[in-house]
Amino acid sequence: MTARIGGTEGMLVFQISPLRRSDFEELFQLDDEALALRGAKRYVADKAPGFPCRVSLQDAEPGERLILVPFCHQPASSPYRASGPIFVREAALTAAVAPDTIPALLRSRLLSLRAYDAGHLMIDADVVDGHEIESRLAQMFERDEVSYAHIHFARPGCFACRVDRVPSQGETTGSRSRRRRAAAGCSRTRSWCS
Repeated sequence: MTARIGGTEGMLVFQISPLRRSDFEELFQLDDEALALRGAKRYVADKAPGFPCRVSLQDAEPGERLILVPFCHQPASSPYRASGPIFVREAALTAAVAPDTIPALLRSRLLSLRAYDAGHLMIDADVVDGHEIESRLAQMFERDEVSYAHIHFARPGCFACRVDRVPSQGETTGSRSRRRRAAAGCSRTRSWCS
């Protein structure tokens, strides 16, 4: 279940993007030994919540199989280049998230928000309860220099998803082009770390 943002006078502000299943498909075919050689491990969920999938943006149900894999969530050439562990459900389908919509997976957790500029430098950050995420994301994207943001689960520190600005109707072509170039430098086509 997801919830839409309210109180922004009908203007779209942000778009949450899950990871794509196709980026992990190869891993589902590997046995445990082959996964271990890639620094990955197969799990069976034994509780819910507790195993948040970055593809479906849903918690795995008890008994579901997942893979824990190191993932380069900030591949840009900057001091903030980073990777960390993420869970991907073997049965996951890539989530379709509407603009200004918050997946339920994020609502139930304490979150770390990290805003980046066109040079992939962090220029804003905050820790918020999942029920307060919309207003803080909207505030971050009010700053013209914010190109995109990452959401992390604050307690374990793991990457959850990427957030991009939805271009406003009044945005100039030049500023939109600069943001597109910035996003291209930190491509949405990310991969697990080898």
